[in-house]
Amino acid sequence: MTQIVDFALVDAVLEETGTRERRVRLLPSRVVVYFVLALALFEQDSYRGVWGKLVAGLEGLSLVRPAVSSLSRARRRIGAAPLRRLLETLAGPVAYRGQVGVFYRGLRTVAVDGTLLHVPDDEAVTWRYPKRSGESMEFGYPLLRLLVVVECGTRAILAAAFGPESDGELAYAGRLLGVLDRSMLLLADAAFDATAFLRDVKTSGAQFLIRSSARRVPTPFRHLGDGSYLARLGYGVLPVLLEVRVIEAQVTVSLADGTVRCEQWRLLTSLRLSIPLCM
Repeated sequence: MTQIVDFALVDAVLEETGTRERRVRLLPSRVVVYFVLALALFEQDSYRGVWGKLVAGLEGLSLVRPAVSSLSRARRRIGAAPLRRLLETLAGPVAYRGQVGVFYRGLRTVAVDGTLLHVPDDEAVTWRYPKRSGESMEFGYPLLRLLVVVECGTRAILAAAFGPESDGELAYAGRLLGVLDRSMLLLADAAFDATAFLRDVKTSGAQFLIRSSARRVPTPFRHLGDGSYLARLGYGVLPVLLEVRVIEAQVTVSLADGTVRCEQWRLLTSLRLSIPLCM
C-alpha cells in the first residue's frame, strides 16, 4: 500500500489538513490513515482483523496491539479531511495516450455510474442516512448512495461523491462534472439522460454518449446517411433546446443456455457528424 500512497504524501496531507498529532501517540495519525485505507480493502473484517493484516509484514518488531476502542477514537481524531484530500490528490486518469481500451478516436473514454452501500443501523448514522420507510414502519439498513467517474479500461477513479440514498443519482453526478474536459467522452446509462445534465456535460467541453430511457422518444428533424438522426431536446422553463445525435439499434444477445434476447437501444450523443460511431 505504501508503494501507491507513500509516507511523504500522507504526512503532507496531514500537515495541510491540520490533523497531524501534536504529541507522540501509540497510534500516530499517519498509521491511522493507513488503517482506514486497509478498512476499505478488507471491509468484511473486524477492526482487530484489519489491524492484523496491516502489520502482518512487520514480524520481529515490537508492535502495539491497540484495543478496538483506541482504533475507533483514533479515527474520530483525524476525521474525514485527510482522507478526502488524499483522494483529491491521487484521483485522475492514468492511461497513456492511445492506450487500447481507453481511447476512442482520440477521446479519453470515462464513465459515470452509481451504487448503494449499506451503513450501520445506528443513531450516530441514521440522522444523516435514514432507513427506508413503508406505510407504517421503517425497514432494512440505511443506504448510502455513491457516484463515481472512472476512466474506462483502467478503472482509475477521477472523482467521487456520496450522500443519502434519498437524493437521486443526478444530484451527485452534477457535482462530478468538474473533472471533465474537452479531451473526454463520457459514457453513462439511461439514468443520466436528463437534458439539463447533458447540457452541463457539453458545457464542460466533454463529449457524451448516453443511453436514453424508454420514456424519451425524440422527434427527428434531420436524418443522416448512417441511419442516425438529429433531434432537439427541450429543458428548463424557457423553451431552450439542446441538439443531439440519436442512434437507434436492435441489440441481440445469445446466452449460453440458448436463450436469445432482443432489445431496442437508443443512444444520445454530442459527437460531431463527421465522426462515424462504428469502431
